[in-house]
Amino acid sequence: MSRSRAITKVDTVPESSVFPSNHLAFLSQDEIGRLIDRTDWMLYPLIRSCTLAVLSSGMTTDDGLGLFAEHPNFDMEFERHPRGLKVVLKNAPAQAFVDGVLIETIHDNLFSVLRDLLHSRDLSKNLDQLTGPESADLVFQILRNAKVLDSDRELSRIVCWGGHSISKAEYDYAQAVGQELGLRRFDICTGCGPGAMKGSMRGAFYAHKRQKYSTGHFIGISEPGIIAAEAPNDMVSDLVIMPDIEKRLEAFIRIAHGIVIFPGGPGTVEEILYLLAILATPANEEDPLPIVLTGPESSRPIVDIYVTFLETALGRDITSRIDVIIGDAACVAETMQTGRDKVKKYRLETNDAYCFNWTLVIPDSLSTSFVPTHETMSELNLSLSQNSQKLASELRRLFSGIVAGNVKPETQKLVNESGPFKVHVTSELGSAIELLLERLISENRMKIDGVYTPCYRIIPTC
Repeated sequence: MSRSRAITKVDTVPESSVFPSNHLAFLSQDEIGRLIDRTDWMLYPLIRSCTLAVLSSGMTTDDGLGLFAEHPNFDMEFERHPRGLKVVLKNAPAQAFVDGVLIETIHDNLFSVLRDLLHSRDLSKNLDQLTGPESADLVFQILRNAKVLDSDRELSRIVCWGGHSISKAEYDYAQAVGQELGLRRFDICTGCGPGAMKGSMRGAFYAHKRQKYSTGHFIGISEPGIIAAEAPNDMVSDLVIMPDIEKRLEAFIRIAHGIVIFPGGPGTVEEILYLLAILATPANEEDPLPIVLTGPESSRPIVDIYVTFLETALGRDITSRIDVIIGDAACVAETMQTGRDKVKKYRLETNDAYCFNWTLVIPDSLSTSFVPTHETMSELNLSLSQNSQKLASELRRLFSGIVAGNVKPETQKLVNESGPFKVHVTSELGSAIELLLERLISENRMKIDGVYTPCYRIIPTC
């Protein structure tokens, strides 16, 4: 039994004081003042919701509204202190503490929330107007401030994507792949949630111990709307919160030396489409980033559905950049190993940094923030009559909206008040989308908690 199950969810610690340590201790007097005085009226609710999610680390849930309802009296206060800042937690989840003391990794992740939300709020003005180079610079600054970029390390960072609502066979396989990667001293970066994300990290963690590799990184990259609904898993050692989903996706691509994709729900499909939209950009044709779509033998049907959908929508020229490997964890790791050598050679030839892929061109359509509303979802251009890069970008927004409608509290409220999003799609593409979505629903990949009610309605057009 996991510790989060052994402790009743509603158990709380009435009051506890915590202080920043290591590099998280460096907050300016202005930043501390903004926390104490709550001069930014939008900042505190964001900090509170993200902190509550971090304190619930290890809980398997995607019900942000339910999490808030279980802890209505959770609160935070901030005070100046010789160590820079004192944070007073009131009525915090008991599972975050041992004998009244906050667990160390949760402690660090709590201050990561403060660091990133304060820092990125100053940097990320007008997110919907950033150009590609401006977005890359913003992502770099946030990652550098979080100290997850290390120019002295070899190319060791594998980004693992995959679902939070998966079968035991898929979890075990993700753990096996993580172990094979860890034995080769790869670090793991994920979206920091449960399921395949935790499995791959857990496997690598165990393998690092066997190899006596003590400097491994387990990076979780999230954004405020996701982390508030999907608490970080308890393997994350370095938590980074980007200002929106687009910067989160860009961060994954910029720091990756290889990408492994496990079966998942609409969030995983969104990530694949974002990646393919970048690969469909002519300027990125020579970038040798290794990509593997994989799962156990029992996942072959859903992997085939992914491939069929992607080939129907985008064509084989683009989708052939993804290698499909079924049921062979060692082969996945070996493919990443071979691909890393090619990445290293390419970075040397282009004078690009090992720790951050500056040469990758990400179109403005992928850098611009997309806020799913009934209007913006109905205006998506979902037609096969456009080039692959543009269609992949539009499809990415579709699935981003579905993810938001499934798990983000503010988007759930929109759907509850005004009904499901109406999505207009041409008939051939609409059939492929509906086939994929119906399969995700039938395999319970849409949602962990409760019965799934679609937040969308596909409307075929001529």
